[in-house]
Amino acid sequence: MSRATMKASFLLATLLGASMMVHAQDDQAAPTEPAQPPVPPVNEQDALDQLEAAYQKEYAFLEAQLRDLRQRVDSFNNQAATAERNKEAQIDRTESGWLSLQSQAERSQSLITEATRELESVDDARTTLEATFLQADATLDQYDVEELKSEAYLSSPDGERINTVFGHAVRLLGQVSTMYEVPGAFFLRDGTEVQGRIIRVGNVAAYGVSPQGAGALAPAGEGRLKIWSVAAEDTATALGSGNPPGVLGMFLFESETRAIEETEGKTILSVINSGGTIGWIIVVLGVIGLVLAILRFIFLRSASASTDKIVSAVGDQVRKGDLDAALKACDRFKGSTARVVKAAVRNLDRDRAHLEDIISEAILHESGHLNRFGAIILVIAGVAPLLGLLGTVTGMITTFDIITEFGTGDPKLLSGGISIALVTTELGLAVAIPMLLLGNILSGWAESIKDDMEKGALRVINNFKEHRRTA
Repeated sequence: MSRATMKASFLLATLLGASMMVHAQDDQAAPTEPAQPPVPPVNEQDALDQLEAAYQKEYAFLEAQLRDLRQRVDSFNNQAATAERNKEAQIDRTESGWLSLQSQAERSQSLITEATRELESVDDARTTLEATFLQADATLDQYDVEELKSEAYLSSPDGERINTVFGHAVRLLGQVSTMYEVPGAFFLRDGTEVQGRIIRVGNVAAYGVSPQGAGALAPAGEGRLKIWSVAAEDTATALGSGNPPGVLGMFLFESETRAIEETEGKTILSVINSGGTIGWIIVVLGVIGLVLAILRFIFLRSASASTDKIVSAVGDQVRKGDLDAALKACDRFKGSTARVVKAAVRNLDRDRAHLEDIISEAILHESGHLNRFGAIILVIAGVAPLLGLLGTVTGMITTFDIITEFGTGDPKLLSGGISIALVTTELGLAVAIPMLLLGNILSGWAESIKDDMEKGALRVINNFKEHRRTA
């Protein structure tokens, strides 16, 4: 909108407002005020000029206000931009400071971590050093180094303690790497303690020489020594006289603090004894089964050895038709086969079906002799592992009773029950397996002999039938 248009609009609005005010005053004053004399007419041009002058004055005032407001707005914008730039600069400085502090914190954390690692390394080194001191004290304790037990050594710095320990270690290493002789006491084989000379071979072996006896020494516990059972008296005597032999028979040991017991060699009787009563019962059953198996083997061998001879001798006589000679041939042989063939020869004149029944009856009669002891052997094979299982249960019950009463501190107390538990199972299987094999093999052999009997009898019958056809 142009400035002239704005002026005209403002002037028109002013005139309308003045006219409305005049009419309102006239309306309000008409009922109450008395009639006034007529107002002379107003010159419109003068009124317009006055209004325009008032408008221009007001417009000039408003324009001055507008310029002032614009100046103030521009000043405010400049101040706001300056303040924004200052705040941004301050934020940038704050961010830079925060990043710097964060970097310093990371470096501090790295330094703390490194310091922690160094402290842990120092602690580990300290622990290792203390363990080294403890191990050195334990190792050198058997040599009775008095300096290592003194208060001055225990309160000295670590460097001095290390020098002291290594100094004594080097000295003792040189001492134990040679053969030397010292007076001392040791035990003979019968347990008698005697005084004599102890010839040490470094720190791994020793020999004892005394008027009562000499030999290689073994640890007896708590730093004491005893003569070992292996004969080395000549070697000890030769070393005591200063004439070492070419070959040294010695007993090597690591420490003298723990006693070394001689272990007795295991024998069959010791194993059976460790199984207790049930172990001996299993062994007795095994011996009985073995004897019965041998007897049955002898019976079956005698029964099977004469089968071919009987069939050959009797068959020749039957083929000739001489049954009396065939019966006499059967009488010359003994055993189950001879009796079955003799029964067949006696009944050759009967029909074939009846004759086969007679032969089957004779074989069944002889089966009792062929199956002799077979059932007993198989029973022993079945009972032996069950007895072993019984011994296992008994041994475990004994072991648990000992644990309940004495605890598990001493393994020797538990060895008895464990021996019964394991040895009886071993003995039961050792008896059952061979008995089962022998029983089945002998039973198969008996069935084979029965088949040979039947075949021999049928061969004799066939020879007799052939004789009749040719006759």
